[in-house]
Amino acid sequence: MNRDHTCGQLRKEDVNKRVRLAGWVAKRRNLGSIVFIDLRDRYGITQITFDEAHSDEVKDIRNEYVIEVEGIVKLKENPNTKLATGEIEVLADKCTVLSESKTTPLIIADETDALEDVRLKYRYLDIRRNPIKEKLLLRDKVTTIVRNTLHAKDFVEVETPILCKSTPEGARDYLVPSRLYNGRFYALPQSPQIYKQLLMIGGMDRYFQIARCFRDEDLRADRQPEFTQIDIEMSFADEDDIQGVVEEVMRNIFKEVKNIDNLEFKKIKYVDAMDDYGSDKPDLRFENKLVDIGDIFKDTEFKIFKDVLDNNGVIKGVSFNHLFSRKDIDKLTEFVKIYKAKALAYLKLENGTLSGSLNNALSDSEKEALRQRFDLKDGDTLFIVGDQKKIAQSALGALRSKLGNELGLINKDEYAFAWITDFPMYEYSEEEGRYVAAHHPFTSPKLEDLDKMLTDKANCYSRAYDLVLNGYELLSGSVRIHNQQLQAKVFEALEITPEKAKERFGFFLEAFEYGAPPHCGVGIGLERLIMILSDTDNIKDVVAFPKTASAMDLMAQAPSLVDQDQLDFLGLEIKKKD
Repeated sequence: MNRDHTCGQLRKEDVNKRVRLAGWVAKRRNLGSIVFIDLRDRYGITQITFDEAHSDEVKDIRNEYVIEVEGIVKLKENPNTKLATGEIEVLADKCTVLSESKTTPLIIADETDALEDVRLKYRYLDIRRNPIKEKLLLRDKVTTIVRNTLHAKDFVEVETPILCKSTPEGARDYLVPSRLYNGRFYALPQSPQIYKQLLMIGGMDRYFQIARCFRDEDLRADRQPEFTQIDIEMSFADEDDIQGVVEEVMRNIFKEVKNIDNLEFKKIKYVDAMDDYGSDKPDLRFENKLVDIGDIFKDTEFKIFKDVLDNNGVIKGVSFNHLFSRKDIDKLTEFVKIYKAKALAYLKLENGTLSGSLNNALSDSEKEALRQRFDLKDGDTLFIVGDQKKIAQSALGALRSKLGNELGLINKDEYAFAWITDFPMYEYSEEEGRYVAAHHPFTSPKLEDLDKMLTDKANCYSRAYDLVLNGYELLSGSVRIHNQQLQAKVFEALEITPEKAKERFGFFLEAFEYGAPPHCGVGIGLERLIMILSDTDNIKDVVAFPKTASAMDLMAQAPSLVDQDQLDFLGLEIKKKD
């Protein structure tokens, strides 16, 4: 049962060789005296031909049987140019069935009609399909490039614990009960954040890890409960240093995977990204920026806009070269309401004439100012939202992204990177009634904002940065705090008492008493990167054994109930939620 070639290996140079292949039957065609089998493995497909003398050996073979064949490589009379092995076939004289297969519940082909739930339940069959297999191979290729690039720059790969201490300050932890210490719990790491900083204190200097991370949060198309992060940390370095390393990693990936070697990395401050794009992860492959137009309405008699400005709100607009129907605009109005916008106002310019919901509400001078500000031309539609700043930005930003896709404004072959910098240090949590860390509590504030940390939290900014690509947040990172006094001040700003800080992070804070170097780092979302490289918008496509949107593993039927004996052993009792 030892194959000497793979099903994607043989070429015309191998003609007249005797070979042994093994794989799955992808297709079987019986022409009476001759039987053709397309034999498939991870490497490709080779056509196997059984002539009249041997066709009886394979009369009972069906799709997805695992077989081994031996024979002579021959040139095909009619080559198949779509296959790498399409110039040859193997004239077989021996066939051994290694494993039989039932009729599969999904078609094993590039195109399948199986529903996603069926594909996930029988994921091991789905992986045989090229669209999934190729993404897993791409993932392997990318991680190899990452390792090679970082090793060449003296980074050391270090594994950090999976069972660690729960330090809730962000998403919910997955908890693991301890058998030896009844009533106590480990947590699965949301990221290796604390450990990688301890490695810097330990003098490792340059660390990386392809790290498994876990977050108990609601899922979406680009999120799984367990995910992989390319984790990088550097000592004696600042933002420019770590960003330079990441850019080299990305350039190497895109050169080898996409044959692109002219990547550019823009830098945009957070406040500018929100003003211009309504998002901290803008898609820069098309223009259509948001424009602040509050100054046009400073003396307006239109009560709705006047009330917005009187209540410290903003008025912003974005235009598109497209005439939308009333039905379309009604749908878009409902869409912006998802982002808490109260309404979506609009003007259309058609045959030199303005029309729309604002046409009779605005003065001629206001409409003319809008025409000039947006350089409106025939066929343009201008959308306007007046509301609190955050609402107006996010609603129009989401509208911009939606219409950019729907109107075909995006070049799918373009990859637009940008560093988003100078993030807020804090964000206010309505749920908790306090300011929480916008990044994590170990992020360094900007030096010029140190005096604002306790007195003006809304206008205090950090040394955090994200790398965005085509509308996705690809990584998040920051310069870390390495000074004990500054860390204590951040905890105070976050209303984390010294006692609570010691309870949550005591071992970590103690390490800072023994000499901590300046350091910074990033965590790159591997699945999101593979999604973009493989032109899919579903994270399940790039994970070998993914969970559903409701965090279920349909194949293994997890999470599952456990025996009462197991619960008793751990000292646990299940309490039904109300």
